[in-house]
Amino acid sequence: MSIEEVDTLVVGGGQAGLAMSEHLSKCGVPHLVLERHRIAERWRSERWDSLVTNGPAWHDRFPGMEFPDADPDSFIHKEAVADYFVAYAEMIAAPVRCGVEVKEVRRNSGRPGFCIETSEGMIDAKSVVVATGPFQQPVVPPVVPQSAGLMQIHSSAYRNPHQLPEGGVLVVGAGSSGVQIADELLQAGRSVYLSVGPHDRPPRAYRGRDFCWWLGVLGKWDLETPGPGTEHVTIAVSGALGGYTVDFRRLAAQGMTLVGLTKGYRDGVVSFAPDLAANLARGDANYMSLLDEADAYVARNGIDLPEEPEARRIEADPKCVTDPILELNLKHAGITSIIWATGFTVDYSWLKVDAFDGRGKPRHQRGVSAEPGIYFLGLPWQSRRGSSFIWGVWHDAKYLADHIATQRKYLAYHEAAKRRSRI
Repeated sequence: MSIEEVDTLVVGGGQAGLAMSEHLSKCGVPHLVLERHRIAERWRSERWDSLVTNGPAWHDRFPGMEFPDADPDSFIHKEAVADYFVAYAEMIAAPVRCGVEVKEVRRNSGRPGFCIETSEGMIDAKSVVVATGPFQQPVVPPVVPQSAGLMQIHSSAYRNPHQLPEGGVLVVGAGSSGVQIADELLQAGRSVYLSVGPHDRPPRAYRGRDFCWWLGVLGKWDLETPGPGTEHVTIAVSGALGGYTVDFRRLAAQGMTLVGLTKGYRDGVVSFAPDLAANLARGDANYMSLLDEADAYVARNGIDLPEEPEARRIEADPKCVTDPILELNLKHAGITSIIWATGFTVDYSWLKVDAFDGRGKPRHQRGVSAEPGIYFLGLPWQSRRGSSFIWGVWHDAKYLADHIATQRKYLAYHEAAKRRSRI
């Protein structure tokens, strides 16, 4: 069987893989990008129908191309995002091969590089960039058994309200996905219960500037490590309906029932932690702290931006907060489906190299793996807070491409030195 040889293999044809391809090309590194489906496939087939970006068009993009015919302050629909990446791949002439799955990667024995088994044959590569992103395997906690007689799906499988059976819906998880799906279901006339855990709740915009702008000028996108206890805290923000600040009290006033963190299930009854008020208070504190920092920045720099005192108004707690529901009989509440907006985990079972710690997490420094020749791209907090965002992954890819190019120079010197020694 013939073995195809490439210098650098990039696994994944989404935003991370394309960013990597662009920078490898600029560094003169021969490479191949393998994508098991289509370019940016997850944007098309693993997101709900109405999804838009959570950041405005001027921010959530690569530096080399704007979204065509888009208002810079608009939020781009998921299909247009996928089309953008397809067009970007064409613009940079990315060597993407679609419909090819990487099944296994192993280090070569007694010689440099790696042996890669794919669905279309074997490949030998000196370096491998794992650009599969952090959203690989949906996480559904084993709380409610399938025998409970409810429709249960992960948020990645949700498409629209018509997909669900008639009746009420329990949405578990109040990050960006959970709150947007719950709001859509509420607007569709469904009875909705939303399980709210610890979260950050930034303003969509303040004093005429989007929160993405504020995070930039305040240096928060460049934070290199999360604060204590914030590694897994979800962020509740939305670009839906033109963009709005997520306000759980407003949702409750519109008819949504808020509950605390989902704890367990027994005999048709779901139990919740008594932490709803504390979780909302934490989100409020995060919200107010950003307003405080923004006001201080304006005053310090003498920037002409309109004051917005109304932004600091917090409505009174609704009854579901002052008298929280700790147990809910699903049948009595008319709930016929549960949507688990509980995030994702990674799957590196195909990567048979010494690059992981005891918990299966990549051991790396800014994406440069502990296993020489293996690189990771698109990880949360890979180098900074913005690493897993569209623009952030582009900058991380530049660092990795420079590292790969430098290693190639060292190896080129070695080969040249060997040739000189024979003269």
